[in-house]
Amino acid sequence: MIIITGAAGFIGSSLISKLNNKGFKDLILVDDFSNAEKNKNLQNKAFTEKFDRGLFLEKLEKGMDNIDFVFHIGARTDTAEFDKAVFDKLNLNYSKAIWKSCSEFKIPLIYASSAATYGMGEHGFVDDEKIIPQLKPLNPYGESKNEFDKWVLQQNNCPPYWAGFKFFNVYGPNEYHKNRMASVVYHCFKQIQESGKMKLFRSHHPDFKDGEQLRDFIYVKDLVSVLFHFMLHGSKNGIYNLGTGKARSFKDLAENCFKVMGKEEKIHFIDTPIDIRDKYQYFTEAKMDKLRKAGYTKDFYSLEAGIKDYVGEYLMYDKYY
Repeated sequence: MIIITGAAGFIGSSLISKLNNKGFKDLILVDDFSNAEKNKNLQNKAFTEKFDRGLFLEKLEKGMDNIDFVFHIGARTDTAEFDKAVFDKLNLNYSKAIWKSCSEFKIPLIYASSAATYGMGEHGFVDDEKIIPQLKPLNPYGESKNEFDKWVLQQNNCPPYWAGFKFFNVYGPNEYHKNRMASVVYHCFKQIQESGKMKLFRSHHPDFKDGEQLRDFIYVKDLVSVLFHFMLHGSKNGIYNLGTGKARSFKDLAENCFKVMGKEEKIHFIDTPIDIRDKYQYFTEAKMDKLRKAGYTKDFYSLEAGIKDYVGEYLMYDKYY
């Protein structure tokens, strides 16, 4: 039996699809299932049981029979939320409780960290665990993820196998419910659909032209493929980057959306808001050597191929994965 927290969310539900497609259907889903829009992600998926995230901790701490693996994907991911107490409860302390139970009952664990832990990238984007205590995230969300990573590295009592993955800029199907927190690809599609154009931030950095700010965009199908691989073949405990290792520009992203939608390209540049301008990242790119050395050898979707699949096969038809 496999447990997935954050099961109704974007990445959690995509992971369920991956597991189902590989024949794994004895799944326990954990989330706050009160959002009807979010629950659409679970349509036509096979699973055994659902638990509210609050009740689940009580059950796990008492011991659950026949649990083979835990994917802890659930988290509060709102980067515009600045109430630290929210993140302490839902991200940091909840994750600690899952870790402790997995350690006590000898259950392998994979958990979601985040590239938000890297802050402005002052120390680069290398998944060297020695630099984790030095990282300076830009918001409470990133801080909560980094605090858990730091805590994990201090533990002597651990699950029999564990790995944390720093997700970079994930996009793909099943993010309809995320609204403003959805990926840039999703927002690009919606803007083009509604107005025929796409707005991008103007560059306020002399080394970057407008729209040529760079991000490491990873397609969710690649992300869950990595998680599935490490469930089956994970050997070395640790914290890993999970991007593509290839930064691409927002302009590239927008141009590909127009192309797949068969629309004339109309990109408008607007000033980056003053209140976020000093914390705006112009470059993120995951160093992927550690993941590759750990045994994951498959190619990742290019930005072009990912957008073609996501926009052309899902967004244009309101389909779910």
